[in-house]
Amino acid sequence: MTGRPLRLVAALLLAALVAGCGGADAEPRAWHDGRIFLATGNTTGVYYQLGGGYADLISRHLPGYEARAEPTGASVENITRLAGGDMEIAFSLADTAADAVSGRGGFEGQPQPVRALARIYSNYTHVIVRADGKIDSFADLRGKRISTGSPKSGTDIIAGRLLTAGGIDPARDIQRLNLSLPETVQRMRAGSLDAMFFSGGLPTPGIKDLLSGAPGAFRLLPLTELIEPLSARYGSVYTTAILPKDIYGTPAATPTITVANVILVAADMPDQLAYDLTRVLFTWQGELIRVHPEAANFTRDSAAATDPIPLHPGAERFYRSG
Repeated sequence: MTGRPLRLVAALLLAALVAGCGGADAEPRAWHDGRIFLATGNTTGVYYQLGGGYADLISRHLPGYEARAEPTGASVENITRLAGGDMEIAFSLADTAADAVSGRGGFEGQPQPVRALARIYSNYTHVIVRADGKIDSFADLRGKRISTGSPKSGTDIIAGRLLTAGGIDPARDIQRLNLSLPETVQRMRAGSLDAMFFSGGLPTPGIKDLLSGAPGAFRLLPLTELIEPLSARYGSVYTTAILPKDIYGTPAATPTITVANVILVAADMPDQLAYDLTRVLFTWQGELIRVHPEAANFTRDSAAATDPIPLHPGAERFYRSG
């Protein structure tokens, strides 16, 4: 992506020349020269799969635009790159996005100029431990070697908040490692980690590979006991749900913490483009469902409920038109 700023400068210069030479009859150029980059997440996560599917829909159904999904460290990185103009669309957890628009948390004192296109499916928090690690409760994580996800990812943020809500200092009471999902899975298999956090849709491919590849070697911890201290400290963005046992073939269902995902764009994206991107998402939602089943878990009504993250005016117009 290092050549991206140069491409943007060249596109802007060319647009200026066209505007100067073509007069009032010149057709407007596509925003950002018609190239749309989607910030997703780890390559074995749901963001990356859905981002690739959404990029394909945009490229095929939005004339003048070509889209590409990019793997990233997820939520915080995605928002930072979106606000900086390096990406046009970003997937994010709603708690991280809420921090971004209000200038809290990792964005302390620096509100980010981002808006929502849609609230989509919910992420389920996975806390996975080694079955032989003598970890029978959340409190038993104290002193253990734990991956809390890629640095500044949504997983990393919610892991830190859950640990704090459970009375565990994430900086002092555990051996905290910030690892991507593929590396986390590799180390869990090798026995160099005792536990891991991951916030993702169902099923998350990397989690499924870990659990199905070694039946009985790992367990999911229940988390709903943490919802009250979590909500008291961070607000009502978190909810509870049951992770069904058939998702990963576990012996029993697991009560856990959930948080919604959102699709974000820059606040200065043209209204018509934001409208069209939202239209593409719903017009061809059936194709996206074939990419990953989580694409079935949102509707026009639920997608518009992005508060406290403001909807982009173009997306808002789409929802009102239906």
